[in-house]
Amino acid sequence: MSTLDKARDTQVRNIEAKTGRTLAQLRTLLQGSGLAKHGELRSFAMEKLGLGHGDANTLVHVALASDGQSAAESAGLSTDDVLAGIYADKKAPLRPIHDALMAAVGTFGEFEVAPKKGYVSLRRKKQFAMVGPGSATRVDVGLNMKGVPATGRLLAEKPGGMCQYKVKLTSASEVDAELVGWIRQAYDAAG
Repeated sequence: MSTLDKARDTQVRNIEAKTGRTLAQLRTLLQGSGLAKHGELRSFAMEKLGLGHGDANTLVHVALASDGQSAAESAGLSTDDVLAGIYADKKAPLRPIHDALMAAVGTFGEFEVAPKKGYVSLRRKKQFAMVGPGSATRVDVGLNMKGVPATGRLLAEKPGGMCQYKVKLTSASEVDAELVGWIRQAYDAAG
């Protein structure tokens, strides 16, 4: 079991302990609420069960298998299967950019690839990068690192987001020493 799976399982066990209900009971409660949207279900779990935002969010994703990792696991899909879906149809020409990025990052050492619905999360103790199509013609690399001055290429993101920086790529040749250096800095900071 991966570190991410262990962390999610621990969080679910903690949610069960806090609420005094099993995951099956919590799933039934959510499904019986009459609500359909993720945000509504999260608010319902916060109000009805007294959970914080993070626990309620995880509960909704796990109970309904609505996050990329849970959905992939419940459908029996591998990371490669998820990537094939992310880079399908109009986005298929972007897959070589993704593969070049992963080949470069693969030289750093151990990390986990957590598939999501439209991207993959790269994690050590915490997420250090997100990689996925930003459009049908571009791959976006989100980076979690601090204290790096933004440039015309390394774009600062709004505070409070999933990543502090973004780099937009339209060609595998853009996976160069500068970009790999930024990813390495984020990787090193993640644990």
